Amino acid sequence: MSHDITTDLVTLRDYWRYAISRFNAAELSYGHGTHNAVDDAAFLVLDSLDLPIDTLDPFLDAKLLPSERHLLAERIETRVATRKPSAYLTGRSYIQGMRFFVDERVIVPRSHIGEILFNEYGGEFGSTFLPDPFAVESVVDICTGSGCLAILAAKFFPLASVDAVDLSADALEVAEKNRQAYGLEDQLTLHQGDLFGPLSGRKFDLIITNPPYVDHEAMDEFPAEYRAEPAMAHDGGEDGLDLVRTLLAEAPKHLNPGGGMLCEIGRGRDILEAEFPDLDFLWVETTEEEDAVFWITAEALGVKAKKGK
Repeated sequence: MSHDITTDLVTLRDYWRYAISRFNAAELSYGHGTHNAVDDAAFLVLDSLDLPIDTLDPFLDAKLLPSERHLLAERIETRVATRKPSAYLTGRSYIQGMRFFVDERVIVPRSHIGEILFNEYGGEFGSTFLPDPFAVESVVDICTGSGCLAILAAKFFPLASVDAVDLSADALEVAEKNRQAYGLEDQLTLHQGDLFGPLSGRKFDLIITNPPYVDHEAMDEFPAEYRAEPAMAHDGGEDGLDLVRTLLAEAPKHLNPGGGMLCEIGRGRDILEAEFPDLDFLWVETTEEEDAVFWITAEALGVKAKKGK
């Protein structure tokens, strides 16, 4: 920067306004926890200062220390120059207020499944379709990435042993940091491998998965922010559903009777329903989507109850 803006910008409000202007002028792209310049600028400024990311008002007119001003100026400039998602710049991402460490080894967490788990288990009456959380003894998160969904599973299924699988050794290093941050070394086990491969025929009460599901045409049109993420975390094949098909084929071998699979697929509902007309998918509505996640029971997948049960 030819001019040191830190001499002119003093308060948090100054840097928030400045970031919005820079982001709009640069025509940045969003979708990694925020959806516009105003929200992305707020996240970057607040999280960089270790402030609550949803609380601007009490801090807007606070005067910042010189070191804080330089940090914000540097990160705003980096966001514009590199177009990396803001979560990579702060090293943190959030699901329903829960913080997770992230870097370029993993996709920035933003799964609809997190919202679903909070919605279904956050009220006093329990879920309308997911199993009783205290009856679930085993959960697996396939394609765990940063480990965020596995950690949420450990929170909502306190009596369950949780396993998490990812093909990427780099991603599992990030997941391990998050596992340690939440003190889940005894409840959560991480595995490197392809889908159910490292699980040795084990069965679970619940499968949760947010696999790569972006089709190649969409990947070719990715803005720089999405290209900053690992391509393997997005690549779902020609139509985006390669891994989903494999999961549907393999899940029955790994589900206990009475269990089920919660799977995020993006925008492939029409393709999936046409290809599997006999499967009874329950499409779960979220704040942003009506059919990006399905629930399917073990029985719908052909798992038979044990005799005498």
